[in-house]
Amino acid sequence: MSLAILHSRAQQGIDAPAVTIEAFLSGGLPSFSVVGMAETAVRESKDRVRSAIICSKLQYPQERITVNLGPADMRKTGGRFDLAIALGILTAQRVIPEEAVAGAEFYGELALNGDIRAVPGILPAAIKAREKGNAVVVPKDNAMEAALVGAEVYPVTSFLQVIAHLDGTDPITPLGRVNPGPAESAQPDLSDVKGQDHAKRALEIAAAGGHNLLFVGPPGTGKSMLARRLPGIMPPMSAAEALQTAAVDSVLGIRLDMSRWRQRPFRAPHHTASAAALVGGGPEPKPGEVSRAHNGVLFLDELPEFNRNVLEVLREPIEGGELTISRAGRQADFPARFQLIAAMNPCPCGYQGDPQGECRCSVDRVINYRSKISGPLLDRIDMHVEVGRPPNEVLRSDVSGGDSSVVVAQRVRVARQTQMQRAGICNARLSGERLSRVCSINEDSWMLIESAAERFNLSARAHQRVLRVARTIADLAGVETITPPHVAEALSLRSLDRRY
Repeated sequence: MSLAILHSRAQQGIDAPAVTIEAFLSGGLPSFSVVGMAETAVRESKDRVRSAIICSKLQYPQERITVNLGPADMRKTGGRFDLAIALGILTAQRVIPEEAVAGAEFYGELALNGDIRAVPGILPAAIKAREKGNAVVVPKDNAMEAALVGAEVYPVTSFLQVIAHLDGTDPITPLGRVNPGPAESAQPDLSDVKGQDHAKRALEIAAAGGHNLLFVGPPGTGKSMLARRLPGIMPPMSAAEALQTAAVDSVLGIRLDMSRWRQRPFRAPHHTASAAALVGGGPEPKPGEVSRAHNGVLFLDELPEFNRNVLEVLREPIEGGELTISRAGRQADFPARFQLIAAMNPCPCGYQGDPQGECRCSVDRVINYRSKISGPLLDRIDMHVEVGRPPNEVLRSDVSGGDSSVVVAQRVRVARQTQMQRAGICNARLSGERLSRVCSINEDSWMLIESAAERFNLSARAHQRVLRVARTIADLAGVETITPPHVAEALSLRSLDRRY
């Protein structure tokens, strides 16, 4: 009888709890059993492990094999434990010395011929391994993301290569830490949008303070063009933010694109998307679009065309920046701190209030169309901006489109730096006592806010959002005190409050 113990990690949301792999060989008829709340894909590993060992010209034990994945009360899924299980068997046989597998974690799915395939969720596991001071042995296709966090990474392509490394025959050189440079992918430029100075100003304010924004206007006025240019004027992600965003993609098995490192994600799901597609779900909870937009932009075009129940699930992540997906016997937490940008037409046909179009929608149709967006959701959007049709003369090719994204991004960066130095977070996330502390505001400004709140029947949440937007406008102006012009501009950017 012999026992070997190796280490790996499971995947639960974007967490990576530790898993101990215990391989025990004992007398009796040859058999192979996997215990420890293993799902089907994990139990099937016995066939992959057996074939990989035999195809690698190694001796498969003709004994009773028991593999325990502990802790026993935690569900294990996927093929990520194949490599660790196979190595546990060979270590129990004394083919591999026990000290060779100490201080390391093993990940990888085995092909029948012994090749090692990539698995999802390596980045969260590498982060935890580095915190524990453990090295990680991972498939070559996963090595780049594991090296981002500074862990000691050994990239492998085959089972025999791992054996040669562990027995000292052919040691593998660990991969050095990867330090990606700035993003190289070209972003669409804000100057491509002709006219729409009011909407561009709103976009700049949204980028500077991290505010949610809704564009309302007829078709073809540039709402989508404006939204797609927001990431280009936002500050690049910090290293910590980039790792958080990359961890979500890692859980989904999406390979890391180094050309977009630290570039804020932009997600634009179609209006036919389900609630599960938007916030995540499935039998084994997976992140949805809101989590893939973490630290970036979630763009919802044709907002009223989304199912109302789908839109309502956004209320929690907009406020809290995270969400919990619960299923029978399991749950997973996912980050979802995104900036919501939405676009809609003023009516079903899209031409209400457009001097160049004729609206034939009845009052009831318009009311039904707008009622698809609930009051609580609309209240969580800081700015509602009307985007009219630009004059034809500004569309000429020789007419300048205004400031480029580079120029606007510089102003945004300065305003964001002010916010970080003052409160450590962007203005959109200020609340309660912290909001009161950073908003230096005179009596005239207070009176203007209170008058508008009474006239337009603003909720307490809308009242705070006006104050946050005014704080951002003051930051862009480079002043500490919020004055009536700042408040007036913030109020002018809530057109739907005035309309209703």
